[in-house]
Amino acid sequence: MRINRVNICEEPRLASVTAGPGRPGLTVTLISLPLQAFGGLVWILILLTQVPVPLVQGWVLFVSVSCFIVTTLLLFLYIVGAHKNWNFWITLDTAYHCLAALFYFSASALETLVTIGLQDDIHKHYSENISAVVFSIIVTLLYMVHAVFSLIRCKVSYRNREHS
Repeated sequence: MRINRVNICEEPRLASVTAGPGRPGLTVTLISLPLQAFGGLVWILILLTQVPVPLVQGWVLFVSVSCFIVTTLLLFLYIVGAHKNWNFWITLDTAYHCLAALFYFSASALETLVTIGLQDDIHKHYSENISAVVFSIIVTLLYMVHAVFSLIRCKVSYRNREHS
């Protein structure tokens, strides 16, 4: 009887499609797809809003576009198999998602403050600002969840490295 080992450090997989033995499969993490979808929505909604403080709108747009591009790049690298250098990938993934969670948190907080300030004014873009705030908070939470799982995976990886 053969027992298959399960690696607890392995990324959660949405799909695994292999074209045959020895050929790399298409694997996509569960959290990256909602990050891309909601991150793109934040980007679009921020472009539609007209915030009276352009510096805040600029920061939120910079964070959303930058995180969207880097997450797309990391997802592409993961699909083409660049994650084979396991220790470097874990460190890169952990550092990026912790930094992205921090940036998105600051952007969400600033956008929330500006939207609260618009509440008293009669502003035709108020509902778009609320939508942008809601989606930026969702993206912030997704980045935080991904960062926590990355930190746990990093801790387990370093612990396994010490014992081997």
